Amino acid sequence: MKKENSLEVKRTTKVGAELDFASREAYKLLRTNVSFAFPDEENGRVIGVCSACPHEGKSTTSVNLAYSLAEANNKVLLIDGDMRRPTINKVVEIEGEPGLSDMLSGKSGVEVANKVLHENLDILASGHIPPNPSELIGSRRMEALIEECKTKYDYVIIDLPPVLSVSDPVAVSKYLSGMIIVVRHDKTRRRDMAETIRQLEYANVKILGFVYNRVGHESGENKYRYKYKYRGYSYRSKK
Repeated sequence: MKKENSLEVKRTTKVGAELDFASREAYKLLRTNVSFAFPDEENGRVIGVCSACPHEGKSTTSVNLAYSLAEANNKVLLIDGDMRRPTINKVVEIEGEPGLSDMLSGKSGVEVANKVLHENLDILASGHIPPNPSELIGSRRMEALIEECKTKYDYVIIDLPPVLSVSDPVAVSKYLSGMIIVVRHDKTRRRDMAETIRQLEYANVKILGFVYNRVGHESGENKYRYKYKYRGYSYRSKK
């Protein structure tokens, strides 16, 4: 792991310490539930964050969960595993290339942006957009990377593409300790969520819980309310 990132962080989306009190408390609750989900695991926990469809808040959730875990004195690596439409580098303003795809295709070593939001948080960008994201993220090199990271970090958070859009989340699921599904208020459709759960369960993915966000989203502000249910979900939809 190498490469310090010296870019000045200028975010258009509020994350980390910029969140309001209620939102930060919601992520602390998420952090607590995540920590209790792995009582018997000694090595680093590898958690995927996905959604049913695009634009449901999974990338922002990934960043804030990683930040909250880092705040609690955990060593955390956040990986942008969406090699099709990467977002993490835009949210926290780091270089997007090289990154995960370059490492998995053998073009470069692993380069992480260190201490961008918190001294305990490192970030691995997605890298150049490859022609074969599903094959790369489900590859032996991805497995080797995750195994290496588990020895160096308490938590590895992987931001993944939407489940119903591409097969990437299912392809990498065999290397995960569990998955968190993000649900957006008044956007996520019931049938889409049911199909997402079906696909993940078919792949024997451990579903840790569900983040229900954008409740009370007003005037462009980021406000999140979090609901957690083990092996269940709760949301409302107009559709």
